[in-house]
Parts: sequence; structure tokens; C-alpha cells
Amino acid sequence: MSAPLFLVESLPTGSTFTLDGPEGHHAATVQRLRAGEALILADGRGGIAHGEVVAVGKGSVDVAVGERIQEPAADPRLVVVQGIAKGDRGELAVQAMTETGVDEIVPWAASRSVAQWRGDRGFKARDKWAATAREAAKQARRSWLPRVAGDPDCSTKQVAARLAEASAAFVLHEEATERLTAVTLPGAGEIVLVVGPEGGISDAEVTAFRDAGAIPVRLGSAVLRTSTAGVAALSVLSARLHRW
Repeated sequence: MSAPLFLVESLPTGSTFTLDGPEGHHAATVQRLRAGEALILADGRGGIAHGEVVAVGKGSVDVAVGERIQEPAADPRLVVVQGIAKGDRGELAVQAMTETGVDEIVPWAASRSVAQWRGDRGFKARDKWAATAREAAKQARRSWLPRVAGDPDCSTKQVAARLAEASAAFVLHEEATERLTAVTLPGAGEIVLVVGPEGGISDAEVTAFRDAGAIPVRLGSAVLRTSTAGVAALSVLSARLHRW
């Protein structure tokens, strides 16, 4: 089993480091690491340091810091505009997409989104997506944390503006004729993919996104759930971009 990863504000500069706080508690109390076991420290911005536990305290572990590596940011970046879904489907999508390598997730208040993120509820829901992405990134041993967009419920107009600025933009749609496996992909910049909520994307939204330069695409003949469509599309893109 690979060494567990723990997130820190910044990588240690010295040869020793004490991991405390919530991450230290998780290492010492939940995972019950012991002296001699390996771990990874990551700052969520590409920096990682390999280490070995030398002592375990109450809610903390002392680490002998070894090799440090700075991994470059992915290029092109993979951004998914995820239609806000009801229940835990949105969180399931965030978790799976993070494990698959998404670089940014944009919550979208689609016209057919059943759940509404308004006021404080919206910020709490957005923060829950961010926490889900954080934990999934640790599980996947990712050195870069995916960003969850600051606006808790981007409008269709805001999404269209983002699509217009992208190097390539695609909308998953069951009636599309072009396949994601065959469309031309850029070598750099930002690839933005739109995933609709449970009820799908309306004709007006498809038109707005197409006018912004996005191409409607499909994966196959099956209609996927909102919680699985994004991860399936990211899998295709990751393979085509040789991330996998």
C-alpha cells in the first residue's frame, strides 16, 4: 500500500517536521501511524515531501523529512461545470472527478437543477464540495488540490462566458452527434466540460453554450447519471491527453 498523504499549509524547509492539528490527529489517532512508517506531505500546489515517522505524540507525529519534489500544474487544465444535483449526487460526482484528475469544478445553477444554492446555504454547500474534493485528493495521493469555484452557483450567463474564454469547450448532451473520443483537443490552455443536472440541459442552455463556442458531445448510446457523466468524460480526456 502506498504511503498516506497529508496536507500542510507549506512544505517544511528543515530536516524534521511536526505534523499536528487535524492532519496530525488523523495520522496519529485515526490512521495510527507508527515510527518507521512512510508518509507524504503535500501543500496542494504541487509540492510534496516524502518523510518517515520518527515519533508519535497525542494528536501529532514527528517526521524526518526526505526528498522534496515540485510537480508542475497540468496543462491543459480540465475544468468541469457541474450542474447542481439533489441529495448526495453532487458530492459523489466531486469525489469521483477529483480521483480522476479534474483541476477545477464549477457549481452551475442550471434551469433544471432541483436543489437551489441560495444565500448561506449556497456557501455551505460549496464548502462541502470543497471538503469532499480535499479528502478525495488525499485518498488519490494528488499533489495538486482541485479548485472548487468561489461562486456557489454560477449562472448560465457566467458559464457561457467561461466557455468563450476556454481553449476548448464541450457540453455533454444525449442528442449530440459528435463523440468526445474524436473531437480535437488543444495542447495547452483550458478544456471546459459542462455536465447537466438530473433533468438534463435545456435547449436554451445548449444554444447559449453553443453560441459561446462550445461543442455538444456524447460518450456513447447510454445516458449517464449526473454523478457519473463527468468522471466518464474525464476518463476519456485523461487517456487522450496521456495523463493516464
